[in-house]
Amino acid sequence: MDNHVCPIDFRYGREEIKEVFSEKNKLQYLLDVEAALARAHANVGNISKKDADEISKKASVKFVMVERVKEIENETRHDIMAVTRVLAEVCDGDAGKYVHLGATSYDIVDTANALQFSKASDIISKDLKELRKTLVGLVRKHKNTIMSGRTHGQYSIPITFGLKMAVYALEVDRHLERMHECKSRVLVGKMSGAVGTGAAMGKHALKIQELVMKDLKLGVEEGATQIVGRDRYIELLSNLSNIATSMEKFATEIRNLQRSEIGEAAEAFESKKQVGSSTMPHKRNPIVCEQISGLARVVRSNIIPAYENAIQWHERDLANSSSERFILPHALILTDWIIYQMNNVFKNLKVSPEKMLENLEKSQGLPMAEAVMTKLVEKGMGRGEAHELMRTCSQKAITKEEDLLAVLTNDTAVSKYLNKKELVDTLNPRNYLGVSDKIVDNIVKKLSR
Repeated sequence: MDNHVCPIDFRYGREEIKEVFSEKNKLQYLLDVEAALARAHANVGNISKKDADEISKKASVKFVMVERVKEIENETRHDIMAVTRVLAEVCDGDAGKYVHLGATSYDIVDTANALQFSKASDIISKDLKELRKTLVGLVRKHKNTIMSGRTHGQYSIPITFGLKMAVYALEVDRHLERMHECKSRVLVGKMSGAVGTGAAMGKHALKIQELVMKDLKLGVEEGATQIVGRDRYIELLSNLSNIATSMEKFATEIRNLQRSEIGEAAEAFESKKQVGSSTMPHKRNPIVCEQISGLARVVRSNIIPAYENAIQWHERDLANSSSERFILPHALILTDWIIYQMNNVFKNLKVSPEKMLENLEKSQGLPMAEAVMTKLVEKGMGRGEAHELMRTCSQKAITKEEDLLAVLTNDTAVSKYLNKKELVDTLNPRNYLGVSDKIVDNIVKKLSR
């Protein structure tokens, strides 16, 4: 009987990153740390190379079975004790006596966490690069695709869809920087015992810790209590929450552009048989973007327990352990998933330049009021006077449901400065895109290096 409860098990997430956090692979990461510890002890002469080699050989899920570890854990009520006991069981000769020598459980757990973070972060960084590439493709394609800019949900002044996508691409690029920059602070382990003094490791404690982390390609927690500083985990979860927020921001924009009354861009329907609604046959809903929005909120919610986990009783309590079993894999798996989904949306995005132009035309020329105001100032009118004049003309166009051009043509204050041809040119949205083309070119150049 399938008794899965968590949707990550059967609905969300990709296998590559889920494997990083699977029960079997989690055990293997713990064993990798135990093996590195044994090799470090041998290096400083605490145990023989033969015993270290035997521990390293048997520190594998081929020998240390998940089922046997669970069996021992049911007896001991201690997960790491169960791992070390089973590893000792499968070692030949006296090697088993030296498993976990001088270590405390969280030397192993936190160092294994860092190994998982390393692998998962690499996957997420790869996702971000793919998304950035997709967005740059949209930037190039739609550099000159003109559309209404909107502020407060209202028409503002013209923009290009290429510029909108360029802004998103830059945001993704910054997330890539953040993921890279946090590695030195997040990808660290410890091997310093119960309260961070290294007492049980003996006189070579610092060397052992250095050797273990070098072996595992991790940084060293220079000063620890019983655990690695949780400010490091907060930084990781904060970066994931930041990424998730960007994905929801992008998804929300697509959802809004897909509104029936806007219709300027939309998710692609994945198949001819895809159903939008169980009751309304005509519906084509932005379901992937809505899923991204919902899951981004789950990712962000994990930041609260991450902050609270950093508050420990003295050198350590266990209140962080249970919540971290949830928040660490869930935040990383879901972040990977929503970046992947967002990339699919942008890859297959249905963009309608025709609808963008149609909406601009429906605007009665009102988004060009600023352009006319600017032109009036160029012609000698005071900025305040020009603003007030365009405000009253705009309100007249709205009230009378007339095009702004018609109102301006018949306004004597405007005609003193601008003739009909000048007004037509000024009201052309393509003539009021500023330096957006140069901005787009600069962004593309930067992100294509």
